[in-house]
Amino acid sequence: MTAALLCTTLLAAPAHADPPPAGTGADGAWTVESLEGGHRVTLRLDEPLPVRDAVPEIAVDGRSLGPAEESADGTTLTITTTDPAAAAPTSVAVAWNGEVPAESADAGRAAPGLAPPQARKKPGHDLPADPAAPGRYTVVHDEYDLGDTAITLEGLGGRPAEIRAKVYLPREARGERPLVVFLHGRHSACYNPVTRQTSNSTWPCPAEQQPIASHTGYDGPADVLASNGYVVVSVSANGVNAADNPFSEDRGALARGEVVMRHLDLLAAAEQGHGDPKLVRLFRNRIDLDDVGLMGHSRGGEGVVKAALMNAGRPRPYGIRAVLPLAPTDFARASLPGVPMAVLLPYCDGDVSNQQGQHFYDDSLYAVEDDPAFRSSLMVMGTNHNFFNTEWTPGVAVAPASDDWGNRNDPVCGAAAPDRLTPAEQYAVGTAYIAGFFRLVQGGEKALLPLFDGSGGTAPSAGRAVVHTVAQAPADDRLDVATFTAPSPAVRVSGAATAAVCASMLDRSPQSGLPACAAKLTTSQAPSWTPATYAGNVTATPVLRFGWSDTTGRVTVALPRHARGLDDYDALTFRAAPDENATGPADLAVTVVDDRGRSQTVRVSEVSDALTPFPGTASPLPKTWLRTVRIPLSSLRRVDVDDLREIRLTGATPTGGVYLGDLAFSEIEVGRTELDELPQVSVQGVTVPEGDGAGTATMRLTLSERAKKPVTVHVQSITSGASPVIPALAQRVVIPARATSATFEVPVTGNSTPAAAAQSYQVVASVPSNAVIGSGFTRLVVEDDDAL
Repeated sequence: MTAALLCTTLLAAPAHADPPPAGTGADGAWTVESLEGGHRVTLRLDEPLPVRDAVPEIAVDGRSLGPAEESADGTTLTITTTDPAAAAPTSVAVAWNGEVPAESADAGRAAPGLAPPQARKKPGHDLPADPAAPGRYTVVHDEYDLGDTAITLEGLGGRPAEIRAKVYLPREARGERPLVVFLHGRHSACYNPVTRQTSNSTWPCPAEQQPIASHTGYDGPADVLASNGYVVVSVSANGVNAADNPFSEDRGALARGEVVMRHLDLLAAAEQGHGDPKLVRLFRNRIDLDDVGLMGHSRGGEGVVKAALMNAGRPRPYGIRAVLPLAPTDFARASLPGVPMAVLLPYCDGDVSNQQGQHFYDDSLYAVEDDPAFRSSLMVMGTNHNFFNTEWTPGVAVAPASDDWGNRNDPVCGAAAPDRLTPAEQYAVGTAYIAGFFRLVQGGEKALLPLFDGSGGTAPSAGRAVVHTVAQAPADDRLDVATFTAPSPAVRVSGAATAAVCASMLDRSPQSGLPACAAKLTTSQAPSWTPATYAGNVTATPVLRFGWSDTTGRVTVALPRHARGLDDYDALTFRAAPDENATGPADLAVTVVDDRGRSQTVRVSEVSDALTPFPGTASPLPKTWLRTVRIPLSSLRRVDVDDLREIRLTGATPTGGVYLGDLAFSEIEVGRTELDELPQVSVQGVTVPEGDGAGTATMRLTLSERAKKPVTVHVQSITSGASPVIPALAQRVVIPARATSATFEVPVTGNSTPAAAAQSYQVVASVPSNAVIGSGFTRLVVEDDDAL
């Protein structure tokens, strides 16, 4: 389907014949065309749009109007809107993640000759086992290449893509070895090695150009894994990169998932001795398709999540045991319960600067009541988006590359900032955590768990890198005391304090009935609440907002009756962050009280830096990101931890405000994978007549099998254009237990004005509970029924 960004809507003719408002700015020339009910803004760029993983937006007078439609050659952006600000703007510019980039003469340049930043002591403790340590096997590099047009992809409307990969093999290893597949993200697909010009609008590459080998940029973690007995296959996705923006419904997530699954199918055949002779030579009796890990970088992160979901829907799925999204996009908020997962977020990400991949962690937390897998999210300080891949790093890349954090002089993330890691340092920390995750989950190396469980473990090979970690234990290894996702009678507030559950930001989810968590933060400063491109009004990450005006302010949580005997757990944990309204230091006193009235108090500042603001002075910094507070039960010697009655959270500074989430007793274990045991929910398209007034379109959600428990799904209808006949609706739909489908209504406002063609709108399903997303994108087509 030839897709505009959010809907393919034929607009009314211009309402008048006056010359359209126009102008020229730093980005290029722009015009505004008046339409019945709104405006069409067109920005023609002086040079093609940079190839980024984030979605381009149009801003008028410094304020983003939302995602824009990008031309195939990247030189034009268009948006149709009812926003009155678009009527007569004084400036029109490109925006990313809700913000217009600040001008910087050094943007995109490397910083050669910089002295290494002064080393700073990192918190935590180095583990005795280093995840980046080479193993005992000799690593052999190889490759396979079936051509630039070896496959066609449904997610690109049937367009072709390549089958190409770099292979890392442990030479002396015998028998079937665990397999890890790497998938890179969105980068220019082609370049001219003589002129150094790049392109990203044609595949296969134009004459005089050749593919950029983005898939070869992960030698560090791949070599470590192979030397420890894993087979690693890093696959190329340039064909997707060259076509995902204009030709896919979802910015390429489905197409990237297809690429991963096509490679797995080829490897499975080769392992059995079938298919391409070279593949057979490389993989026959060498790989275990029941023990597969996936790593995806940037849009590749969303791609490997999609691959895991696609795989789970197959009658005979492969055994995907671990998924690691690295600096990922998450445009549609597809949760991933039932499989161990670690999300890596670079604090200085200048591309996906809103760090929307945090939604993969937050949306999966309570998606399944008896989830058997652990998950983790890590904030890696001093790292940008690109330098985890050597082919995206200036000075070592063969093709052109740049530092995505454009402002070299930024005091926190600029190339000369003391806490910004050098490219080599960033690559080392990426190698340690990527290799460490798969060695932990697939290899069962439990000594590496403190890197991911929030207990403060660090890797010697990661050097001075500071990595903040949050984690959730499997359901069997966790006792949830208060999730803080909804009001609860077990949670009481007293003294000079207020406490209420909030969700999302900027009043983007009024249907939830919850107040917004953030009104002052920008969408690039709040990873848990940033609105998703295709689910902008879907409720995001409810937490408890607690504020106090003196030290009598308290939240008291009564423990459930079954919370007796905590021998199975090793810590009391919760997540916390300073409230956006906090003007000074804030600290909390955490008091546990046993059944005999004995108590013990620990200040958050004694065990965690969760209430220390992150660095930065101007958006997209500093970030508000909930960090782990972890109190070992072994330290609570003044109370009977097997007979606790309540937990009190009291203001320990004269005033303060915090966000709180996920209060639990737990002992983190890796757990196991059961993703393929969950039903898949899909949204079905429909075509309806417009009518001459208020009406509705009935749409349906279906399950792949009957669910044992009620399934909830969030649906969002997406509109653009000057005169849409449906609203931008977000609603929560429940499919009852034992049912296989449910319907929901989308209002349609018809008219008697003839139109030249039908109007087509995207409808997206996301953030399910007790199920996972199958087919999450569809179309609601409204046919004009008025005579021309």
